[in-house]
Amino acid sequence: MIETVNNNTEEKKSLNFIEQKVEKDLAEGLNGGRIQTRFPPEPNGYLHIGHAKAIALDFGIAQQYGGKCNLRFDDTNPTKEDTEYIESIEHDIQWLGFQWDNVYYASDYFQELWDFAEWLIMQGRAYVDEQSAEVIAQQKGTTTKAGTNSPFRDRPKEESLKLFRFMNSGEATPGTLVLRAKIDMAHPNMLFRDPLLYRVMNIPHIRTGNKWNAYPMYDFTHGQSDYLEGVTHSLCTLEFVEHRPLYDLFVTWMKEYKGETENIEDNRPRQTEFNKLNLSYTLMSKRNLLALVKEGLVSGWDDPRMPTICGFRRRGYSPESIRGFIKKIGYTTFDALNEIALLESAVREDLNSRAIRVSAVLNPVKVIITNYPEGQTEELTAINNPENEADGTHKVTFSREIWIEREDFQEEAEKKFMRLAPGKEVRLKNAYIIMCTGCTKDADGNVVEIQCTYDPETRSGMPGADRKIKGKTLHWVSCEHAVKAEVRLYDRLWKVENPRDELAAIREAQDCDAVTAMKQIINPDCLTVLKDCYVEEFAATMKPLSYLQFQRIGYFNVDTESTPEHLIFNKTVGLKDTWAKK
Repeated sequence: MIETVNNNTEEKKSLNFIEQKVEKDLAEGLNGGRIQTRFPPEPNGYLHIGHAKAIALDFGIAQQYGGKCNLRFDDTNPTKEDTEYIESIEHDIQWLGFQWDNVYYASDYFQELWDFAEWLIMQGRAYVDEQSAEVIAQQKGTTTKAGTNSPFRDRPKEESLKLFRFMNSGEATPGTLVLRAKIDMAHPNMLFRDPLLYRVMNIPHIRTGNKWNAYPMYDFTHGQSDYLEGVTHSLCTLEFVEHRPLYDLFVTWMKEYKGETENIEDNRPRQTEFNKLNLSYTLMSKRNLLALVKEGLVSGWDDPRMPTICGFRRRGYSPESIRGFIKKIGYTTFDALNEIALLESAVREDLNSRAIRVSAVLNPVKVIITNYPEGQTEELTAINNPENEADGTHKVTFSREIWIEREDFQEEAEKKFMRLAPGKEVRLKNAYIIMCTGCTKDADGNVVEIQCTYDPETRSGMPGADRKIKGKTLHWVSCEHAVKAEVRLYDRLWKVENPRDELAAIREAQDCDAVTAMKQIINPDCLTVLKDCYVEEFAATMKPLSYLQFQRIGYFNVDTESTPEHLIFNKTVGLKDTWAKK
């Protein structure tokens, strides 16, 4: 009996607080024992890594407990929304490995929300206010001082109804009329002080066209949409903790409007909040990301330096690595700054098991093996992935002239230098042991050619291959058979650990706009483009977004703009964390 209790306790501890809450609700039979979640992005930009955490939770909870998860676009602000964003959001969710049960839009409920709002007016729970946003804000009071009632708060409901309908006529001027809930201007929760329900915009909607000129506010839309869809668990980030009582109140009013007051607490969507994903050296505000794109500080939303899902995809991150990272950091009820090194570690761990190993030389210098027969070549066998035998092998061509990395040679070797130098031996990956006999320099003293001899008995797989040497194993490509490529080395976009706070501090100190401030903290070394690199022929056959490991260098992928005529590879992450040393 004691052992069973301990096991149950340990199992309970292994669940995060949201899973524990879901299991408790299921055990109590709430919402008829159903589980239904939703992921509700606003289609006003591309998803970023922070959204991936919410996606993993919303879809993961539904999968884990045999429920449903819907995708619902929060399209209540037509000034910022676009079908381009809708398509990108759908693509990113599926790329991350999730699939929704249904696609909904907040605009699906515009008519029902409008009818509900008219009912609230006639119930005396809402009124049309003609004051400006500035005056309304001043009347809200403070956390220690009660607010002041609007002079329009007690206007006849028939008059409010008439004005509310005028708000949608297309003739009302934006900013002159708003619909407010009549709750309590002295409520300790500032959100209860007669919050706005509708505002005039007079802007066509991407789905409803010109039907609506007055649009519902987020707080009035969100809970009602959850209720109308049958959502049981509304999972939100921590900034919505204070919104939860208002969320519950509006849902209660909606249930009254629908005449569904029986078991009102047993059958309602329940909001639970979790911490956002905050990453060091990362800025995830959509507004600031859009500014980066518009100002040309990055090449677009999918620039590999961007924290967007499409940016990470283009850089070579796998969906499995992102999901693995999210699982590692978990879900809590307090905000924290996660080290980006942990994300990069998860990427290395995943790519180590899936990346195809190839040879690439980024800073080439030529080696001539003087005792290797001119015109002779050999087909050598290279293992595609030592972590996965099923990935097979491929052939690489060896010849008399090869490229190696310039940093792998020193004319006057340091004491602990274990690579190529005059009189020193090294092993060439999958090939032979070679010894340096000299080098040739240009007029400026730069080494342009290295001369070596090879030991023909030491080819990989031959008995002589076991001969012990002090030198390291170097990667290489055949000069005659290598393919020229462009390699883009990406680093962190920001040179400060917390760019969000630094950005705010600069703007306050200098009284400048966001772009001016951002330019001061962008890492000048966030992108290095190498034009004269060489990759082995096999690497040139890889499709865009293929996962590769450039041996001894790092993990790379084939860029989406790469073509057979112009090969482009992106650095995903190094083999080791070099930032820790910095």
